[in-house]
Amino acid sequence: MLFPTWRRLIPAWGISAPLLHDEAHKSSTGSLQKIEADFYNPTNVGFYLYVPKKLPQTPPILVSPHWCHGEALQVYNSSSFATLSEKYGFLVIYPDSPNLADKCWDVSSKGTLSHQGASGDSLGIVNMVQWTIKQYGADAGRVFVTGISSGAMMTNVLVGAYPDVFAAGTAFAGVPFGCFASPDGSRDYWNSDCATGKITHTGSEWKAIVEAAYPGYNGWRPKVQVFHGTADEVLNYENLEQEIIEWTAVLGIDGSKPSSIVYDTPKTNWTKYVYGEEDWFEAYSAWNVTHNIGNHEDVAMAWFDLTCTKDDCFRWGKGGPLGDSLKNSTKSSRAV
Repeated sequence: MLFPTWRRLIPAWGISAPLLHDEAHKSSTGSLQKIEADFYNPTNVGFYLYVPKKLPQTPPILVSPHWCHGEALQVYNSSSFATLSEKYGFLVIYPDSPNLADKCWDVSSKGTLSHQGASGDSLGIVNMVQWTIKQYGADAGRVFVTGISSGAMMTNVLVGAYPDVFAAGTAFAGVPFGCFASPDGSRDYWNSDCATGKITHTGSEWKAIVEAAYPGYNGWRPKVQVFHGTADEVLNYENLEQEIIEWTAVLGIDGSKPSSIVYDTPKTNWTKYVYGEEDWFEAYSAWNVTHNIGNHEDVAMAWFDLTCTKDDCFRWGKGGPLGDSLKNSTKSSRAV
């Protein structure tokens, strides 16, 4: 079933903004511009880029995909990432879904769930990252992604299918990688079983699903942080449990019991569950919070270490439960 009722009900967070002029090359600094660049973009994902006025020599990159019925300009207006980029010197990519019916991301097709898939939204976004690295001399080791709802689903897709590109991801009210997959590999498929929490797997099963996205890859994996409200009326709370099972298995972490629990963070009645000794996976349970969970930029910024402006910042290949020893074996296969 395509374009279900829930997609019409998802709140459109943010404020509408006027359409900006296209720019063929670099965007001007201190403003958001739409980029029209010559790179492979199979589904024609829109590309908006914010460049701070003072850009360091090798800036990090943050990718921020929007929610269903949203658009890149709404994320830009409703979040503080652009303001934070002025302070800490990172680039922000705001991709815009090509799905004009409901502006949801393709998180169901075989192409988008595959590394270098020839027909998915995910590849278009990754190639935006590649282009930005080349145009601005950005740090390929400090590329991060965060989103809400459909943007959270795409966050899980990107860190799952492109572990060689992203160093970390933060997903607010999403679903596990592969949970929305369509039976025939088609785009824009509504997976009601996933949305209602009926798709469950063992850790080994989820791990196999993620690893199938990039056959033969056995290198370093990005760290992952997920949030979900217990009263989510759109994507069942069971999806948080399945994300825990999935990512702890992929990362080689014991998912049966958290290594630590922190109550009332970042808000009252929110609980943080940390898995693994190296804090490589975090799950936040937000008591009595609906699907409209919002974006918590301060938590994501800390998770990504984006406030760091020195030489010892967190980056791809640094630490993790799978070990630093994987870096050398993976360098040759990295996409960037």
